[in-house]
Amino acid sequence: MARRRERVCACMSLLILIVVFIIIIVACSSRLVGQDCEGGSFKKAAVAADSETCSQVGRDVLQEGGTAVDGAVAALICTSVINPQSMGIGGGVIFTVMETNGKVKIINARETAPKLVKANLLSECSTNVQQVSGSQWIGVPGEIRGYERVHRLYGRLPWSRLFQPTIRLAREGFKMPNMLSRVISYFSQTPLLKQLFVDAEGKMLKEGDIVKFEKLADTLEKIAERGANEFYTGETARDLISDIEEAGGTVTMEDLRSFEVFESEAWKVPLGNYIMYFPPPPAGGAALSFILNVMQGYILKPASVQKKEDRELTYQRYVEACKFANGLKRFMRDPRFGSDAEAFNMTQKEFADHIRKKITDDRTHDAQYYNVTPGVDTPGTTHVSVLDEHGMAVSVTSTINHIFGSKVYSPRTGIILNNELSDFCGKTNHIHPGEQPPSSMAPVILHSKTEENTIIIGGSGGSMITTAMAMTLMNYLWFGKNLDDSISAPVVYVDGKNALKFEPHFDKDVIEALRGLGHTVEDAKLFFNVVNGISKQEGECIDAVSDARKMGKPAGY
Repeated sequence: MARRRERVCACMSLLILIVVFIIIIVACSSRLVGQDCEGGSFKKAAVAADSETCSQVGRDVLQEGGTAVDGAVAALICTSVINPQSMGIGGGVIFTVMETNGKVKIINARETAPKLVKANLLSECSTNVQQVSGSQWIGVPGEIRGYERVHRLYGRLPWSRLFQPTIRLAREGFKMPNMLSRVISYFSQTPLLKQLFVDAEGKMLKEGDIVKFEKLADTLEKIAERGANEFYTGETARDLISDIEEAGGTVTMEDLRSFEVFESEAWKVPLGNYIMYFPPPPAGGAALSFILNVMQGYILKPASVQKKEDRELTYQRYVEACKFANGLKRFMRDPRFGSDAEAFNMTQKEFADHIRKKITDDRTHDAQYYNVTPGVDTPGTTHVSVLDEHGMAVSVTSTINHIFGSKVYSPRTGIILNNELSDFCGKTNHIHPGEQPPSSMAPVILHSKTEENTIIIGGSGGSMITTAMAMTLMNYLWFGKNLDDSISAPVVYVDGKNALKFEPHFDKDVIEALRGLGHTVEDAKLFFNVVNGISKQEGECIDAVSDARKMGKPAGY
């Protein structure tokens, strides 16, 4: 009996030890079990787009078994209807995709210059945004070819499935969101808007009114059923070119037929414990990495922005780095039409060290010191960040360039055309047929093995992308802010003429200190800097943030 009791006790003790061990293992290896993720946090997957509607469209695709690429494409197609002022299938797109094995690939479908581009087009450049709209500025759209390539490489759901939610929205109608209403009220005298956004009595639509894009719904349905060739060689292509020709544009059927998508490896730079991956030129990641490399050398930390004098010094150094970045943008050219060596040099630590020595803490300088060529400041574009439950990440930026692009509308197809050729203004003296314009777009992915963290982030707002993203990443990586606070913090924008423009609620002491150092400080009526991002740390909820500046909200599960 005594031995039996001993064996029973031993078995019970072993059982208790096994149970305790299992509890410890479960608790340590998966902190998400039983954990509720609140607000913009999700357990498995997330989409951060410019609108809640489009984030939800992407989320639904992920829940049906789609990849992050499927979700991103569906969210972009949706955005072309919900925020048509920012992007659409008449524009271009750049994808940064991190596969589940950590490999990063760039899919570049940015617009190109037509073969018959006007030889003297650059003589018509202007610093006035309204004066670089019109048919002569239309580039060959690459959006749909970009979707086709990235879906072929990484998609899982049928092509047509990605279009269905947006076709329904465009045909049945949706309530005009606040953001679109605000843009329309600001640009209400544009003939394009009077054509698209009026009711039966000829009055401009307002927030809450039902908006329909039935002709665009027809076009999206044809592309969904017939594939990307419908846009580039089919009935839609012929109709689109007819409308462009009637408007006086130079894009031809041959331009559409010959459009190419470019695949490449990502460029990368180390940022502390992170590696940042981004597209090479003509995208704007090199300028972003240059600013961050310069600032990284100052060993930034939360204390760098806590005391008044430290905060003023940090921002003095930052805006000076931005001015040098403006001077370097002339190197952000299509590498097929010149060397990308200068742009690559911008991403190197040694170059950042050299420029840091030229930054003065007690004054600013004239434009020649930074070798700046003033350019047009553009406010358009959209960005989508996606993380699926298998670990694939997509950071993608799409644009028709300025607000409503060229302001040229194709009545046969329902497509709004880009004015991408205006991005050559101030950057070059000659446009080559087939050349991609320089861009500020910088869809990036950061990954840290030591932090076990992945950040998927990008911005919109044209020229404002670079400074908005630089400040967001400084806030997150070095100043101790979470992702939401990093994105929402007020920014200082250094424009194409090196004037400083501060968002409302920016630190007044810093503004006056910088003014005192000789900086030109100007007021800005509108700020279009918008950053959407996702952060996922191993064992934690996914943080997803759609910038409140554009009234966006993330979605996930």
